Amino acid sequence: MVTLIRILRHTFRFPLQSALSLLMALSCASLVLVLPSITMEFIDVIIVKKRPDLIIPTALIGISAILLRQAIFTLRTYYNNSLELKLTHLIRLELYDKLQRLPVKWFDSNSSGEVMSRVANDVPATNRIIIEGVDQAIAALFQFLIVVGYMFWHSWQLTLVTLVPLPFIAILTTWWSRRSEPLWRESAEANSALNAILHDNLAGIRQIKAYTVEPQALESFDKASRKVGEKTMSVMRGQALVWPAVSFIAESGIILMVAFGAWSALHGQIQPGVVVSFLVAWGFLFDPISRINNLSQTFTRGIVSAERVFAIIDTPDEANLTDGLKPLALSGHVQFKNVSFSYSGDSPTINDLTLEAMPGQTIALVGATGAGKSTVLNLLTRFYEPTHGNIFVDGVSLAELSKEWLRDQLGYVTQESFLFNTSLRENLLLAKASAEDDEIWAALEAANAADFVRATQDGLNTLAGERGSRFSGGERQRLSIARALLKNPPLLLLDEATSALDNHTEYLVQQALENLRSDRTCFVIAHRLSTVQKADRICVLHHGKLIEQGTHLELLALKGTYVKLCEATFANNPRRNT
Repeated sequence: MVTLIRILRHTFRFPLQSALSLLMALSCASLVLVLPSITMEFIDVIIVKKRPDLIIPTALIGISAILLRQAIFTLRTYYNNSLELKLTHLIRLELYDKLQRLPVKWFDSNSSGEVMSRVANDVPATNRIIIEGVDQAIAALFQFLIVVGYMFWHSWQLTLVTLVPLPFIAILTTWWSRRSEPLWRESAEANSALNAILHDNLAGIRQIKAYTVEPQALESFDKASRKVGEKTMSVMRGQALVWPAVSFIAESGIILMVAFGAWSALHGQIQPGVVVSFLVAWGFLFDPISRINNLSQTFTRGIVSAERVFAIIDTPDEANLTDGLKPLALSGHVQFKNVSFSYSGDSPTINDLTLEAMPGQTIALVGATGAGKSTVLNLLTRFYEPTHGNIFVDGVSLAELSKEWLRDQLGYVTQESFLFNTSLRENLLLAKASAEDDEIWAALEAANAADFVRATQDGLNTLAGERGSRFSGGERQRLSIARALLKNPPLLLLDEATSALDNHTEYLVQQALENLRSDRTCFVIAHRLSTVQKADRICVLHHGKLIEQGTHLELLALKGTYVKLCEATFANNPRRNT
């Protein structure tokens, strides 16, 4: 009931349209009385009293009423579809807005396929409760009551006989509604799992082909698809038993009604026209009951879907996303004081880290894979929060700053250069929405990306493709660097920003990055000596601990871990590091 009330609140955003739709539904329900009334008129007045002069006027009244009912029904269908689309848009927008305000950690434990399923499938199913479950249920209830009232007016005894099947139908449908809810929930979860596998396989199609594991991928998809079928069939099997039973009980009531009506007519208690009128009215009386199957399943599925949607909407927002301090400027003095962090809560990824970057300094982070280098940047961007210790920028704790403001001061080039499937211009304007084409081309020139962009047929209007698939890894990386150059932030984070570049391109980009790094604080993660040896300070991480720091020459003199890293890098690619 709480979920239902919450869904209904969305209709209050369109009070006039909702009220008009309900009014039309009630009007349609009222007009169903015309047909049984006309039928009674034909039998008890026109036939029995032999009034042929009333045939045409009575028939015209009946046809006009039916035409009006269908016209109202058509208009109501249009209004309902319009309302459903508006509600779907609003809830989907609310859900997407919520997703953008969730912490990165939430996405670590929720697959993209499942999230897509909730946005694409659960939101429309939620709104079907309003259009079909509630709107039609209210109209059906009103139609049922008005027909019962009509019957009682003409013969309360025959009406009671007609209603004998109802308690049995109510018991059976109530039981099935409760029984089917967990089944629909399992079906929805199976669908989400299938979407997750599909999303992962499509995203990793190159890896699947490269390792020739198409049969294994097909097998996993086959299992997930079969599970969806099994869970759905659990519901279908129940429906195959319940609803024929409901129809049997309801239609058996016709025999009882006609039998009792015939007996009453033979004994002169009612007119024959009343019996025939009841027979016509029975269709309108049990029409709502015949729709219980669809309405019940729509309602149950909608509630399950709504709970899945609201589960995301009710998730707490990322803390300090918009709230917090927003200084007028950022000079770039960064301090890590005794910072520890763990992704899983077990062994720490960062362990008691203390380091400082003065404004304008370049700090290089080096170490073996898994040493915690990228985690340092993740903490600095506040994608994750330290388990212990604190991080300060210009003397202010990151916890006190607005995350939105902080990230607006950052330029972040990650290992995986991501481009959206829009034009290159739109991808670059993410960094600076007001940038003119001249500024964009200047950034592309600085990142040595202008030549291959000009070589494309549409230039800045070229679509990047999904995840930037129309460009090579090196080209995507240069475009990401151009995006950071365009933003021109006071704090720059480079996570293997030149890893996919050849020698010549790397040299040109390094020149651009050196210009970009001037007068701003920069954190650089790189394995190549050419990238880190000009840093103001190099920090060597090992299992999350800072074990060495200093300039390139100072660390070489120590003959410690940094020297071993240099030797390993030189051995792997001597030409690159000479």
